[in-house]
Amino acid sequence: MLNDLYRQLIIDHAKRKRNHPKMEEGTSLHYKNPTCGDVMTLYWRWDNDGTLADVSFIGEGCSISMASCSMMSEIIRRKTPADIHVLRQAMEELIREGRDPESTDLGDALSLAGVHRLRARHNCALMPWQAIDRAFLNDQFKS
Repeated sequence: MLNDLYRQLIIDHAKRKRNHPKMEEGTSLHYKNPTCGDVMTLYWRWDNDGTLADVSFIGEGCSISMASCSMMSEIIRRKTPADIHVLRQAMEELIREGRDPESTDLGDALSLAGVHRLRARHNCALMPWQAIDRAFLNDQFKS
């Protein structure tokens, strides 16, 4: 029952992408999934208070990558880089290790938990988060 609900949520995000228009103002980054060729362009704009004022994407790819882009764009808006970093780490744990990050609210992205069992699809689910790493998190959170 829960798996069916999650599957429907993924399909809904893939078919009716949220925050999908090209953004005319702000910064952008084109990103290509190195394992399958799915592509996205991420757009973002920071607010004066240091939070992410707006975020959107355009892209083409499988249902998992497009749903993940849509979900990510919803949960990172109005967050600080530190908040986004925590969300990024939680998604990595969910997808790569199969651990539900109970202390972090991943919103609809939690429906991607089943991707953990599909190793070949890990980069599909993590594609927008990898783009965020390249776009702005790597500069602020170097290991």
